[in-house]
Amino acid sequence: MALESDVRTFLSYLRVEKGLSDNTIQSYRRDMMKFIEFLEKRSLNTSDVRRPDVVNFLAMLYKRRLDSRSVARHLVTIRHFFRFALLEGFVKEDPAATIESPKFRQSLPYFLSLEEVDRLLAQPDASSTIGLRDKAMIELMYSTGIRVSELIGIRVGDLQMDAGCLRCIGKGNKERLVPVGKKALAVVEAYLKNSRPKLLRDGASPHLFLNQRGRPMDRITIWKIMGQYGKKAALRKPLKPHTLRHSFATHLLDRGADLRSVQMMLGHSDISTTQIYTHVVEERLKQVYKAHHPRA
Repeated sequence: MALESDVRTFLSYLRVEKGLSDNTIQSYRRDMMKFIEFLEKRSLNTSDVRRPDVVNFLAMLYKRRLDSRSVARHLVTIRHFFRFALLEGFVKEDPAATIESPKFRQSLPYFLSLEEVDRLLAQPDASSTIGLRDKAMIELMYSTGIRVSELIGIRVGDLQMDAGCLRCIGKGNKERLVPVGKKALAVVEAYLKNSRPKLLRDGASPHLFLNQRGRPMDRITIWKIMGQYGKKAALRKPLKPHTLRHSFATHLLDRGADLRSVQMMLGHSDISTTQIYTHVVEERLKQVYKAHHPRA
């Protein structure tokens, strides 16, 4: 079908011409597959789509209980697709051009308390090969605030044990150095000595964290691992890898770290992205004030 062919061409364009990462391409693909399914049920091709069709698709997403942020992301994907389709001559006009993005409140990121972090880190069985690996991953993510995509890309040579730093390749293929805490370094060092050789067996891999087949860890597996340990630790909400990143930033700012330094450690290109964590700290201060001040 022409629609699917147009989407494949669009995704190829994003990869080859725009140089977007595989994770970003997959996100675009997932959004477009939903849009394709919606259009195919109505027997619509790329050139048949009109503004009401896009509006109805967004309305369907709301009916599926997607939040405004997710709906807005789908709209961004559709806009990029039709801008490309217009340039390529697939359509004569852009049906998404005049559709406004959904309005949504900026929600504060969920983060763990220090007690919850301690409880989480106590869950992996460090006496086992897999448990020590998992503990090293969790310790490193909380100690550095790295993304899960960055974690799976770490190579053994990226660790600078003597300097206490980690070389990290973030979004846009940008490199940064992130300090690593002593506790995390100690656990990673134990993993390198006791667990990784067993996972590697007789093979060879430059990647730091490996699965039971000696291959690099993947995002889905890490999400499942985090979810399981989060349940064991009886956390307030399901644990996601990004929760450790939020906790890292919040705890740093809570203890007086300056915003610019946290921005550099997180690898944010724009400091406004980092500023949401100041709102978290402010909210905590309000809660403390209300709980303890006699005239609050």
